[in-house]
Amino acid sequence: MAANSPPLSSESTTKKKANKIKRTQHHQELEKFDSLKWNPSLSADDPDPFSFLVGSSELDGGFLSLEEIDEADYMLQIPKSEKGKPEKKLKLKKQKQKDTDEDLDGVVEDGIGHIVEEEKNEKKKQKKKKKKKGKKAKKTEESVNVSNGQYNVEEELVDETEVPPEYSAWIELRLHPLLMKSIYRLGFKEPTPVQKACIPAASHQGKDVIGAAETGSGKTLAFGLPIIQRLLEEREKAAKMLEEKGEEAEKYAPKGLLRALILTPTRELALQVTDHLKEVAKGINVRVVPIVGGMSTEKQERLLKARPEVIVGTPGRLWEFMSGGEPHLVELHTLSFFVLDEADRMIENGHFRELQSIIDMLPMTSGSVEGQAQQTQNCMTVSSLQRKKRQTLVFSATIALSADFRKKLKHGSIKSKQSSIDGLNSIEALSERAGMRPNVAIVDLTNASILANKLEESFIECKEEDKDAYLYYILSVHGQGRTIVFCTSIAALRHISSILRILGVTVWTLHAQMQQRARLKAIDRFRANEHGILVATDVAARGLDIPGVRTVVHYQLPHSAEVYVHRSGRTARASADGCSIAIITPNDTSKFVSLCKSFSKESFQRFPLENSYMKEVMKRLSLARQIDKILRKDSQEKANKSWLERNAEAIELVVENYDSEDERVKSHKQKKTTSMQLKKLQQELNTMLSHPLQPKTFSRNYLAGAGVSPLLQHQLEEIAKQKLPESSGSGENKRRKLVVIGQDCVEPLEALRSAGHEVRMDVKGVAEKRRNLENLRRRRKEEKKRFRDQRRKQRKQLKGNAD
Repeated sequence: MAANSPPLSSESTTKKKANKIKRTQHHQELEKFDSLKWNPSLSADDPDPFSFLVGSSELDGGFLSLEEIDEADYMLQIPKSEKGKPEKKLKLKKQKQKDTDEDLDGVVEDGIGHIVEEEKNEKKKQKKKKKKKGKKAKKTEESVNVSNGQYNVEEELVDETEVPPEYSAWIELRLHPLLMKSIYRLGFKEPTPVQKACIPAASHQGKDVIGAAETGSGKTLAFGLPIIQRLLEEREKAAKMLEEKGEEAEKYAPKGLLRALILTPTRELALQVTDHLKEVAKGINVRVVPIVGGMSTEKQERLLKARPEVIVGTPGRLWEFMSGGEPHLVELHTLSFFVLDEADRMIENGHFRELQSIIDMLPMTSGSVEGQAQQTQNCMTVSSLQRKKRQTLVFSATIALSADFRKKLKHGSIKSKQSSIDGLNSIEALSERAGMRPNVAIVDLTNASILANKLEESFIECKEEDKDAYLYYILSVHGQGRTIVFCTSIAALRHISSILRILGVTVWTLHAQMQQRARLKAIDRFRANEHGILVATDVAARGLDIPGVRTVVHYQLPHSAEVYVHRSGRTARASADGCSIAIITPNDTSKFVSLCKSFSKESFQRFPLENSYMKEVMKRLSLARQIDKILRKDSQEKANKSWLERNAEAIELVVENYDSEDERVKSHKQKKTTSMQLKKLQQELNTMLSHPLQPKTFSRNYLAGAGVSPLLQHQLEEIAKQKLPESSGSGENKRRKLVVIGQDCVEPLEALRSAGHEVRMDVKGVAEKRRNLENLRRRRKEEKKRFRDQRRKQRKQLKGNAD
């Protein structure tokens, strides 16, 4: 054992010497590595330089920068990653003291790995303390990433070289790439004239705008695109400031603040504007919420708690929330856009008293910057971007501004909120009250008639009792495309809808006394039907954009020319064509003449009628009126009876029937006879409705028995053009479409254009006739009065002589 011990000690000493040699070599390599030209990647001024190595949600770890060197000069071999294979992440391994054979790259990996591991441990410790701050930072980082990343991706789409030629007209407006993407998706090939005029003034020049254009000209996007454009620009600026100075994004593009408030006169228009803005803002992370009456206040409160950037509403419900102290609606100091759509309806007498209260709550726009800063400090801290002056945008299809007021708007001599105006009775008063700034952009694109260029107007003259017959004639003979029938009263609407339903015509109704859910359902069903018929009051006259409306029928003339413009504007929208038909009675002649004068029309086109249909129409209408009378009487009796029983139960009274037995038998027999009569009338009407509506001169035996009309000739030519089966033995004969000879369902617009000769009504002649009739009536009244006075005198004389 003693002899073997020296060799063991010699082996241990040799091992120690070898380890010392390796360590010295390793230290030499480290010294050579430290002698390289390293650049510091962390700033010396930073109090916590290693916070950069903690990482972010996208990448964990840190970086050290090294200048480009030639590895041959330093006798280094830098391994190259193979093509097609992703580089492996750094894996941390516990190094033992004995493993001194690690190469230089392994040493560097190990050193950096330990630093990252230590920083991760520190991050875990501080995670609980900084939970709230972490959430806020994550939100701002996400918003910056969304705005920044999407902008870079979509920037390529708006390059002029890649823009499709049909969309090249949008380049002049300099819209954000995300908005351009929405325009491509929605298929708007070129901006409308009102959009070309309003978007640059509102979005790039920052001006207030008063815009007037014909109905269906794209006014919604004229104020909607500048709003979204400004929000996107602010997000971009926030992303740039975050990259350059490291400032928080919340300071330049804060979330959860009300930025735009849009007011509309009707609920349907508010919902429509909301849908349009949501379509444009799809994928842009801008929240648009409607606040209208007729819907659950609890649901709308939940929507407001989400703090949307854009709110579209009606004055009544908005003021209800504002007066109740809703925080999101009271903080109006952050408002960048205040929009009034269909402003002429807002200022009608007796309408929207709440509008004045809402405008009075708006902060002053003409005050000093110090005053604005004080207002914002009272509520919350807002950046300089939010303290920009508020833009006011006023839009309508009809607008009238005096020359003096235009000068005031141009030179900025109007006084916001300090005027002595008691109410908002004109566009001028509304603009002054809202505090419009100087150098307002006035865009007036209305023509002399204010109506759409491709709208064909016409009229039908008839007696008061024949209005229903002519309406049924239009809907049955010319029932192609969607049609809206307008009435001024709800009673007339109910009467028409009842008669038309009895005649087998499917109609939907829309008026102010309907519940909001029923109103929306009626509009949706009307949209879904290609040949639908909507009977509505003037609630549907404002702003409703329903595609494919081919005809508008004025069953009752409106009270003003502006309402007539908005009614007729439901058709011929967005450069499409359409037809308007006014049914005029002798009592409506003077009103119709005044309408023509307001539009500077000296003549009006008469709608072509086939009087040979009217006999059959009158038969059907008389049966429908009798059925309607019986049904109305029965429903009224049931309503009265149920009302009496319901109120008796409420006060706990027992209702006894004191009718005698004879009276009961009599009432029972009467009910039986009315039910039999009703069934008989319904059967007779159903047999008539089972046959197509045919003219009086129609011959069932001979095609040309009543003469060859242009319609009949056209139908015969179409039948002759159709290919007949080649041979009877070639196969089974296909069933062909049924054609009623002598009758065809033609659009009113086509019938108006293809009329053999146009009959136009001379407005001056009608006015003279009206004056002559009025003079004749006045003379007759005077003659009757004179005759009565003579008779009285004669009677007095006879009494005096008798005495």
